Amino acid sequence: MLTLHTADASPETAVVVDGAHIAAVGPYEQLAAGHPGARLRRWPGILTPGLLNPYGPELLEQAYHPDPREADRLGTEPVFGERARALLAAGPSARGASARRGVQRMLAHGTVAVAGELRGREALDAVRRAGLALAGRPAALPGPAALSPVPLVLLPGLGAGKPARFAVFDVPDRDALVRDGASTCVATVVGGRLVYRRR
Repeated sequence: MLTLHTADASPETAVVVDGAHIAAVGPYEQLAAGHPGARLRRWPGILTPGLLNPYGPELLEQAYHPDPREADRLGTEPVFGERARALLAAGPSARGASARRGVQRMLAHGTVAVAGELRGREALDAVRRAGLALAGRPAALPGPAALSPVPLVLLPGLGAGKPARFAVFDVPDRDALVRDGASTCVATVVGGRLVYRRR
């Protein structure tokens, strides 16, 4: 079944998804007329190719992402440093659960690809299961590891035949996305599947 995604602030960049790939990209009115049977998903904000987070190892192997049941003791933000190392040392199940929660948090920030060499099986499994793309990264990174890194790195443009991988941010334009950050994400699509939707 075809799905047509459009965002209110970027109607010139609507996307028709067919399975795991993009069938068409173009203005909403044109795509709606050309694909009348497609299921419609309308979002606030802008539709983008999604983000590359260059801090894969730092966020998925060196940080501990608390379970909501641990929030009273550990908080809700990623834990770094000695405390993270102690929590991750509990074993493969702790590392795997943390990596899965970390990937979910990345998806909630519009991340569709991660960079950096992931060495642990738990992080690699979490990334592969989610369908995130793996990419290389520059030798020097601009700042500390973050779910909304500065600067934001948007992937190359969307196109027919490419993997259906993109994110929608509730901002009026790209300048506002850069200013307000990736926490404005309302939807993330990976492999043609809606893997995150803000409630």
